[in-house]
Amino acid sequence: MTQEIDIAAVETYLCSLQDKITLALEALDAKEKFTCDRWTRPEGGGGESRVLKAGAVFEQAGINFSSVRGTTLPPSATAQRPELAGRAWEALGVSLVLHPWHPYVPTTHMNVRFIAATQAGEPPVWWFGGGFDLTPYYGFEEDARHWHATAQAACAPFGTDVYPRYKQWCDEYFFIKHRNEARGIGGLFFDDLNAWEFDRCFAFLQSVGDHFLPAYLPIVEKRRALKYGDRERSFQLYRRGRYVEFNLVYDRGTLFGLQSGGRAESILMSLPPEVRWENDWKPEPGSPEAELYEKFLKPRDWI
Repeated sequence: MTQEIDIAAVETYLCSLQDKITLALEALDAKEKFTCDRWTRPEGGGGESRVLKAGAVFEQAGINFSSVRGTTLPPSATAQRPELAGRAWEALGVSLVLHPWHPYVPTTHMNVRFIAATQAGEPPVWWFGGGFDLTPYYGFEEDARHWHATAQAACAPFGTDVYPRYKQWCDEYFFIKHRNEARGIGGLFFDDLNAWEFDRCFAFLQSVGDHFLPAYLPIVEKRRALKYGDRERSFQLYRRGRYVEFNLVYDRGTLFGLQSGGRAESILMSLPPEVRWENDWKPEPGSPEAELYEKFLKPRDWI
């Protein structure tokens, strides 16, 4: 029996999620508001990009909603599914990246999405994907445990095997191969999710989306008042370079957006406003910067 899909319900949830996170982050920042830019895509669909700049907490924060469609799936979507090449498609999602000013407050990314590929005379092929991950510049074990405990709670109603599987996938996905190092401390990553009935898969997507704020906001509140200086800021900008490298070289969402003719400003809002590179830099042994590499940028069981 063909599973019935409800794209309208997915869109309603995603729009409400964008609104909820927007309001929560504006309340947290308490200085600046998000500007909203609604856009349309010539081939079909559109979305709304929201960006907050130069706030009290966030140097730049972006939350995108998109609902787009096309006549041929881009290569990034068919690399693992070559049998879908040439199909029409529809994709909906919310994606956010938050770059705080404070070096002790981590950068974070969250994405939840739904894709359906269609062909005349055939049932649609659909799947969900997404997750959230944390990129600290200075490590705090208490924060890492909270982050992963919340990720585990998001997965718990769906089986005890779900969190370990998607935690490992996140560790493997957010890995910068040419640097041989992790981007951060991970979290959850899942893709091609259609093994359950549509309603259960959709419920899992909602659980991931709904657990993002409880995972992130307590960390911001705990670290935002700590004192820092030029050294910490310089290291933050250096590590942001790794974030740029991953997003431009490996990130599936970036590749999908660019290959499908998406709006470049919305796709690349994930990049930090300031960043620096330094040739062959090494942290001082025994320093907090070295501790990040030694204890936090290596996959481990945080729970």
